[in-house]
Amino acid sequence: MSEIIGRVNSLESFGSVDGPGVRYIVFLKGCHMRCKYCHNPETWSMEGGMEMTPSQIMEKAIRFKAYWKNGGGITVSGGEALCQIDFVIELFKLAKSKGINTCLDTSGNPFSMDPEYLKKFDELMSLTDTFLLDIKIIDDEKHKILTGWTNKNILDLAKYLSDNNKDMWIRNVLVPGVTDDQEDLEGLRDFVASLKTVKRFEVLPYHTLGVVKYAELGIKYELEGVLPPTKEEIQRANDILETEKYQGYLGR
Repeated sequence: MSEIIGRVNSLESFGSVDGPGVRYIVFLKGCHMRCKYCHNPETWSMEGGMEMTPSQIMEKAIRFKAYWKNGGGITVSGGEALCQIDFVIELFKLAKSKGINTCLDTSGNPFSMDPEYLKKFDELMSLTDTFLLDIKIIDDEKHKILTGWTNKNILDLAKYLSDNNKDMWIRNVLVPGVTDDQEDLEGLRDFVASLKTVKRFEVLPYHTLGVVKYAELGIKYELEGVLPPTKEEIQRANDILETEKYQGYLGR
């Protein structure tokens, strides 16, 4: 029986922010959302990239195992990793068979409470040590404007992980004038406080490093002229979100 093929955008050998410790990061192709501040628009399409099997990725990743101290291991990101859930399941099966820590970096867009989907997701969940969940904005209508999609199922995912005692990091990108409204930040703070298994809660400052990619791809950049947040704006968001309560994760 042949191995499942994944569509991979890129690989990173020494990631230090996408999970505990040092990580080997697999960036997959494919994402349905169109976040206005996305810095990897080249990952949206399932076309292009590299075709790889889980075994091929493991062969490359395992070379760096000596560096995976303090809980390090493999992180699968995107694009949206859940768009290739079958591939991630097979890769994480291989990882767990070798005692490797696994993280999934997701925005949760494909998640569904449909029983057929949950059966597959439960298998993935059993193979994943930590979920890194991006929550773009708590208000559903603003989420639709920002990403093109609802966030109801994303919040369902966060609650499902909490109910199943799965460790997660929550991340929120701070975009001045877009995601920094006090009411939205307070709503996100209260939602995160309702979850039982959040190990880290992080503000990720908006940046413009990916803007050049939009021109190369012929895509209009929706946040033209928006500047990254200042140190004061970042501190304000951290204060409102009370992120300091969630800073004790092993290996960070």
